[in-house]
Amino acid sequence: MTTQQANDPASYIASFDVEEHYRIEAAVGLEVTPEAKSAYAGRMEKTTHQLLDQLAAVGTTATFYVVGEIARSHPTLVRAIHTAGHEVGSHSWDHQRVHRFTPETFRDDLLRSKDALEHVTGSPVYGFRAPTFSVVRETGWAVDVLAACGFEYDSSVFPVRHDRYGIPEAPRGPFVAVGKVGEILELPPLTYRVAGLNLPVAGGGYFRLFPLCMMRAGLGQAARARPAVGMLYFHPWEFDPGQPHLPLPRLARWRTYVGVGRTTTRLAALLSAYRFRRAIDVVRDIRRSGVELPRFSLSG
Repeated sequence: MTTQQANDPASYIASFDVEEHYRIEAAVGLEVTPEAKSAYAGRMEKTTHQLLDQLAAVGTTATFYVVGEIARSHPTLVRAIHTAGHEVGSHSWDHQRVHRFTPETFRDDLLRSKDALEHVTGSPVYGFRAPTFSVVRETGWAVDVLAACGFEYDSSVFPVRHDRYGIPEAPRGPFVAVGKVGEILELPPLTYRVAGLNLPVAGGGYFRLFPLCMMRAGLGQAARARPAVGMLYFHPWEFDPGQPHLPLPRLARWRTYVGVGRTTTRLAALLSAYRFRRAIDVVRDIRRSGVELPRFSLSG
């Protein structure tokens, strides 16, 4: 443990959204052959095991938000994540954005994923992350459904301005997301506040493109907040530079593959500098502390 780790009271969370590469939002509508899907699934399994090994080497636990169908197709992988001491959360049943559901079909999707993951691990699923952070103003009704389905927390509201997601005016730290009849504790991904803007520095393409010092700056700001929580996110496919590239348009291709060759080294640097915890453990600490969180309505 470094001096920084020993003296830092903040709670940092490393999370991984586990889906096969062909499921990414940029690939929606592409024709992917069964053979290609199988190949991507095999690479997802191998890379996730490599990440488990990397985390184990430094004694770090993380949260893995797993697509429910993977509990059916790769139950041994999901069980390995759980057995290694990591949290298994839901990343939907088959990686559909919340925009594609009604409240009723979203409930069915949530429970299908939750049940499949719980059946494989033998443990409750407490947390959810929507594909493409798709809990936004238009889908604010998702808060009520998540609460009704028994989830303890959500990590789907990104307080940034983006062409696909985001609620820029949402709180940057943990808050209570309020729906019409329900509410849920929200753990938003990390941002860096500069010049009056929230820069997304939590992971994904930002982790691959921006200098690592920007993520460190965001973590530094999070450490000075109360409660001090910094949520990062990654995808197993981002640690697989040898994977076949999907036939994406030029901008989407650049967004998807920029910086993939340096992600493993960058993750190692973060793991050596910060102490990461599971999201559910941070949630429980927040509840025990009695701290009064901001309340933010998504019900419109």
